[in-house]
Amino acid sequence: MNIQQLEYIIAVDEHKHFARAAESCHVTQPTLSMMIQKLEDELEIKIFDRSKKPVVTTPPGELVIAQANKIIVEVQRTKDILRQFKSTLTGELRVGIIPTLAPYIVHRFINEFLEKYPGVRLKIREHVTSSIIKRLRKNQLDVGILVSPINDPAIREIPLFYEPLMVYSSHSFDKQYLLPEDLDPEELLLLEEGHCLRSQIMNLCELQRKADTRLNYQSGSLETLMRLVNTGQGVTIIPALAVEALTEKQKKRVFPFKAPAPVREVSMAMHRNFLKADLINAFKEELLKGIPDEFKNGVGVKRVPIDNMAF
Repeated sequence: MNIQQLEYIIAVDEHKHFARAAESCHVTQPTLSMMIQKLEDELEIKIFDRSKKPVVTTPPGELVIAQANKIIVEVQRTKDILRQFKSTLTGELRVGIIPTLAPYIVHRFINEFLEKYPGVRLKIREHVTSSIIKRLRKNQLDVGILVSPINDPAIREIPLFYEPLMVYSSHSFDKQYLLPEDLDPEELLLLEEGHCLRSQIMNLCELQRKADTRLNYQSGSLETLMRLVNTGQGVTIIPALAVEALTEKQKKRVFPFKAPAPVREVSMAMHRNFLKADLINAFKEELLKGIPDEFKNGVGVKRVPIDNMAF
């Protein structure tokens, strides 16, 4: 039994597919399968039921993988301890970012981070909040960038900034600053279930459920909703950082809310027993450099809550 074999079985358990697990481990599928087979022979058990599609972890396999996760965590902790004796940061940082944030913040820090820390391998994936929380618990991510609070006892949250929410509309209003009640629920275009921004919009507009309309369109992409608005269909609510990429014509469709402006609290989330503190702190520092200073003060703003049921 070796660390590599443990990493392989953890990958298969995560992906439920040998080929995808091999790809994530940067090895060929025959190599991964052979190493797992050797481990199964050594332990005299079957870790996976290969006859099922997707692959199913057997009951004894679940026990092995639970122990494997503990071993990998301790190996990472040892590397974490030893990293303080090195003059430069090295290692891998696995980051999950929610889809309504990633398109608007990654470009703000990625080049600077990679140039400043050439010894760090940065692995960034987009996941909805529930997936980030799940992966943090299972040590499949080191840090998540998401909207808080999530109120999970296993997760530590560190607020980073407070991003205003704004109206993106296919038509104009007769006032400069809007209130939530100025929006017609029948016109509102929402993200699909599972996105925390949907939950926040429902809370902001005090909607119990989405009204039935002639166009009942739900999307996993904020960009899709904005394109619908551009064609003259309804209104949606967007985060302020999304405005930067709009054309001057599109910016005329953006309307701010009346103060105190509703905001979403963006936080960094880690497992309570998180590792790689030096890498995470470096990542946090570079990320915040790309965020407008006016978003970093949470005083006098209206934090829009998220329903825990959203994730």
